[in-house]
Amino acid sequence: MLTELKENGKLAARSGWGFAVTPALQEFYTEGDEEEIAYFAYQEAAMSSLRLLAIGDETDFPHRRVVISLDVPVECVHPQPDMGEAVVKLEPAIFTPEQLAAIHVDIEESEEATKKAVELIDAADLGDEDAELAVGDALDNFMAFYDPSELPFLVELL
Repeated sequence: MLTELKENGKLAARSGWGFAVTPALQEFYTEGDEEEIAYFAYQEAAMSSLRLLAIGDETDFPHRRVVISLDVPVECVHPQPDMGEAVVKLEPAIFTPEQLAAIHVDIEESEEATKKAVELIDAADLGDEDAELAVGDALDNFMAFYDPSELPFLVELL
C-alpha cells in the first residue's frame, strides 16, 4: 500500500474505514489527556492492521503492521460509534501524500510476534486467553515512526 501511495500519488483507505479521536471516544475516557485518547485510536488502528494482515493479501511484508496518520478535513470524517468508539468512515476515502501526518511501521525484530498475532487474532476475538496474550505482545512492540517526507525512502528501504 505504501508503494502504491508513492507510485500513484494516492491511496484508498481499506473499505473507507479509519480511526480517530471521536466524541464517543472522548466520552468513553473519563480521565486522560488528548494524547492518551489519541494513543487509544492509534492502538485500534494497529489492531486493525493485524486483521488486514490476517486476510493474507500482503505478499512482500506479511508480518509488518503499518499505521498511517492523516490530516483530513473534519467534514470527511464520520464517526461510527456502533462499530467502536474510535471507528470512522472516511468520505472520500482516497488520500494523497500531502495529507500524511505520520507513518508507523513494525520494525524487523517485531515480525515474529506480529506473525503469531496474525495467526491467532480470530482466536483472541473469541476469548482465547493465550491468543489474547500473543496479540497483546505484538501490540506492545515498537512501531518505527517515519515523517511523511520519508515515504520514498521508506518504500526503497523495505
